[in-house]
Amino acid sequence: MRFDLVDLQLFVAVAETRSITNGAQRVHLALASGSERIKGLEEAFGVALLTRGRRGVELTPAGESLLDHARIIIHNVETMRGDLAAYASGVRASVLLLANTSGLSEHLPKALAAFLRERPDINVDVEERESADIAAAIASGAADLGFAAEHALPDNVERFLFSEDRLMLVAARRGEFASRRQIDFQELTGRDFVGLTGSTALQVHIVKHAARLGVRLRFRARLRDFDAICEMVAAGVGIAIVPEAAARRCARSMPIMMINIRDPWANRKLAICARSFGTLPRPAKQLVEHLRKAAQ
Repeated sequence: MRFDLVDLQLFVAVAETRSITNGAQRVHLALASGSERIKGLEEAFGVALLTRGRRGVELTPAGESLLDHARIIIHNVETMRGDLAAYASGVRASVLLLANTSGLSEHLPKALAAFLRERPDINVDVEERESADIAAAIASGAADLGFAAEHALPDNVERFLFSEDRLMLVAARRGEFASRRQIDFQELTGRDFVGLTGSTALQVHIVKHAARLGVRLRFRARLRDFDAICEMVAAGVGIAIVPEAAARRCARSMPIMMINIRDPWANRKLAICARSFGTLPRPAKQLVEHLRKAAQ
């Protein structure tokens, strides 16, 4: 069985564009060369990978399987290149960690700071994503390590619980919700909100649940961190939904109150996840072990 990395890169490009012509162009190959390489792959595996038609190509079941494997192989090669390039430049290794908004702002910083202090030979790049996007990236092999809401993770993704992350309503202490201890999200849809900037994962999560109720939330202000949001709430600008850890921290110094949201989606468990912890690169395994201890 003979094929190379270019063959796999071509196959991924063809699968994503549904066209041998466009796939070949994406990886800078002539159409004739691209067609020959695809035929070579089918001969090497002894099975048809594509169904060809006038409007392009479709993957066969074997092609779908190869696509999953090809993406993982390409991702691992890119990780290898990055790690070795880091060695050459004097930096030992780097780990990419995808995290949702709550994890990034409230749960991870302390644990990551301790890890980086103990391991000066490893860098950690944290990229913010919504939990569903993190789950898809981990499941497809596009990323090694994630920190996401457990309910968003598919069964074929390994995980361990890191922390709980209840979302709370925060309101001015002397406002209309002063007597409330619990509330349904549906009761809030006509109120003025203070929220995060629209691109943050948590903001997307909240807006999606409002959309499921057929409403669009009304935001008076959008800010980049929870402390600033709670300052606005304390001033009576509006109400906000923030992680419990942030709400408790801000309530110690601001005239705000916390109210439980009864909807199930507000009670989240956050997990560290990977397609397979056992096959992670060594620096990522070391970070996982540190986070396991931090979770305990």
